[in-house]
Amino acid sequence: MASNENNAQAPMFKKLALIGLGLIGSSISHAARRGGLVGEIVGSSATAATRDKAVELGLVSRCHENPADAVEGADLVILCAPVGAYKGIAEAIGPKLGPGAIVSDVGSVKAAVVRDVSPHIPDHAHFIAGHPIAGTEQSGPEAGFAELFDGRWCILTPDADCDRMALAKIESFWQKLGSRVEIMSAEHHDLVLAITSHVPHLIAFNVVNTAAHLERVTDSEVIKFSAGGFRDFTRIAASDPVMWRDVFLNNKEAVLEMLGRFSEDLVALQRAIRFGDGEALERTFAEARSVRRGIIQAGQDTAAPDFGRRKPS
Repeated sequence: MASNENNAQAPMFKKLALIGLGLIGSSISHAARRGGLVGEIVGSSATAATRDKAVELGLVSRCHENPADAVEGADLVILCAPVGAYKGIAEAIGPKLGPGAIVSDVGSVKAAVVRDVSPHIPDHAHFIAGHPIAGTEQSGPEAGFAELFDGRWCILTPDADCDRMALAKIESFWQKLGSRVEIMSAEHHDLVLAITSHVPHLIAFNVVNTAAHLERVTDSEVIKFSAGGFRDFTRIAASDPVMWRDVFLNNKEAVLEMLGRFSEDLVALQRAIRFGDGEALERTFAEARSVRRGIIQAGQDTAAPDFGRRKPS
């Protein structure tokens, strides 16, 4: 079911419209139903197979092809599609948004999202951009699970003139989904995520493709002798290509700035290796190791073998 009839408390929102039902959208449905946070959940997807699967799995009570049909009567709308589609979605849903409706999103970039969505949100509704920093390399409505956001950060990037009550409500919603919430500007978010997420993904895509294109190494050898480092690069590189295409096209300035810094540091390592500067190499590796320890201490990963990730059965 898409509603939680057993929860005694009144839900935070009467109707949630999820525009996009991949990993994040389906996980929001699971977590919202777990917490009894919404009365009804409806969805929208451009793909018929996704719409059918979302209803079959009980993620939504109804799933529409046109996002405008999904948002009618919704007091919370969350855009969960690739960010390149946001402008068209916002244009479609704007006229259908009711008074007081809150619109948010889960995109990995924020300045471009604010630019594309805000102009189409009517004055009687509220747009508060967001980004839950949680995910796996899996995609599709079957990939979601209620625990995805537990203990993870969700960043909200409200405008300066954002309605404070609407902000407090969406912040509370994400907290009840299991997240810890941080508020910052859209531009600062994009700079931070460029180095913590976007550039690492770009490197992973490139490393995997470089290995695949080596003429003197066969595909079977790449798979057979994959050490832990390369194996984890392939996990990252298995992420949704459409989503990541849109991320890089919509955060190009911050990504290019971070790539420039990365290239400078890479040249320094190259020189240390070429000239046998073991002291410089050890110092650099020790500094990086301390960052890993900080991530574990902050509870954002585990020191268990294979990072605590479940092995396939």
